[in-house]
Amino acid sequence: MDALAALWDGAFGSAFAIWSATLVRATPLLLLGLAVALAFRAGLLNIGAEGQLLMGAVGASAAALSLGTAPRAIVVLAMLAAGATGGALWSGIAAWLKRRFGVLEVISTIMLNFIAAALVSWLVRGPLQEPTRIYPQSSTFSASAHWPFLIPGQRLHLGFAIGVVLALVLWWWFERTAGGFRVRAVGAGARAAASAGGVDVASTVMRVFLVSGAIAGIAGAAEVGGVTWALYEGLSPGYGYTAIAVALLARLDPRWIIATSIFFGALEAGAAAMQRDAQVPAVVVQIVVALVVLGVLAVTALRDKQMAQRLAVDAE
Repeated sequence: MDALAALWDGAFGSAFAIWSATLVRATPLLLLGLAVALAFRAGLLNIGAEGQLLMGAVGASAAALSLGTAPRAIVVLAMLAAGATGGALWSGIAAWLKRRFGVLEVISTIMLNFIAAALVSWLVRGPLQEPTRIYPQSSTFSASAHWPFLIPGQRLHLGFAIGVVLALVLWWWFERTAGGFRVRAVGAGARAAASAGGVDVASTVMRVFLVSGAIAGIAGAAEVGGVTWALYEGLSPGYGYTAIAVALLARLDPRWIIATSIFFGALEAGAAAMQRDAQVPAVVVQIVVALVVLGVLAVTALRDKQMAQRLAVDAE
């Protein structure tokens, strides 16, 4: 009970816990969950959101350091564009490998995650390292590159608002546009979409891969622009992998990803308080996450089995 009380207090026990801890941790999960959901909807197992986030952070950091003390609006927009471009280019590598050589995206995106982490490590110990050459990080960004906070006195930043807007736009696009229908058709059955629907599957997959990477890159830009104000090793504690659980728990529905990202953000925020106040290791939260994912998969499998049984009975 002490552990649960500490978990709750750390996540929702105060205004600071909600606005400056839970929702701040939910922001990268929201954006990355949308990136994963978009790819999964098209039948693409993009496991590379982690690497795409890192490359988005690299692009945004380069923009912030290059522009220096330029007006905030210009710097923030440049960081958004550079972050999206970095993520899209990184996912584009996997998309090209799939289209040109038939490389499975599960393998290529996982490998690219490790390459991205190694590249960040090299950058913060080389070209982008801070001037004293003591710490493995970039220089701290100027105030112009600090993303605006949404609530005075709290740490919730612009990235969360961008994530909510993107979630609503993606939901509308999936449900109300021909492009969204084509993506869902490719995910449901690429061969059927090509033969019966006349969908250009290869082009659709390429575009989805690039947009998915761009959204993940925006998550990296939001993290360095709204939270850390510098690029350093270990920027992400595994957000890209947790985002898979966020998307699956929401059943790939962008609207529900807003809720599931807050749920996982609350677990992350409460874990630190639980370890501090109740001496319960924060890693216990990862067990909870794993159980949630297994539960979702089990319920999905059970529903599919029941539907197959009903169809078989109707056919008889």
